[in-house]
Amino acid sequence: MFSRLAELDPNPTTELEYDTPFELLVAVILSAQATDVGVNKATRRLYPVANTPQKILALGEDGLKRYISTIGLFNAKARNVIATCRILVERHGGEVPRDRAALEALPGVGRKTANVVLNTAFGEPTIAVDTHIFRVANRTGLAPGKDVRAVEDGLLKRVPPEFLQNAHHWLILHGRYVCKARRPECPVCVIRDLCRFPNKTTAES
Repeated sequence: MFSRLAELDPNPTTELEYDTPFELLVAVILSAQATDVGVNKATRRLYPVANTPQKILALGEDGLKRYISTIGLFNAKARNVIATCRILVERHGGEVPRDRAALEALPGVGRKTANVVLNTAFGEPTIAVDTHIFRVANRTGLAPGKDVRAVEDGLLKRVPPEFLQNAHHWLILHGRYVCKARRPECPVCVIRDLCRFPNKTTAES
């Protein structure tokens, strides 16, 4: 499965736009229940003005809202980003910690967000299970689970070590563009013959 996905896309990465671990952290916080496209539109306006904890704190919560108001739940996200920036400055010298517990202690950061930052910014072999990965793991039979943690644990056990670093991105992209929720593109899927999903679509359906 992963050999085929790797052949299609040898160097997968997030579709969120960022240059630093901090920019990625903020983008992932903003991406909850929002599209990467929508987040990128907002951060393209925000980051040229404020792309460090100190600069975002200088904007203040109301100032930040003006840049992210097009994103869903922007009021709560602005509060979380400001609170996170304050903690980063006070406890971590303005740097994003490379530590799961420290990341999960930040407002607006849960296990999934921490995994994205650890994997994408710091190269850790973690898997952040979002709705796409949850769907692909269950449909294909790769790592069935009733909740995201069960799927994450299953994937960490089953994904071969040489593919673990990029598995997170391959599965997200596969779920976003091929193994879609409503009508999966089974006829063009490169892992169709390996998949256990009983309700595969056909070219005619």
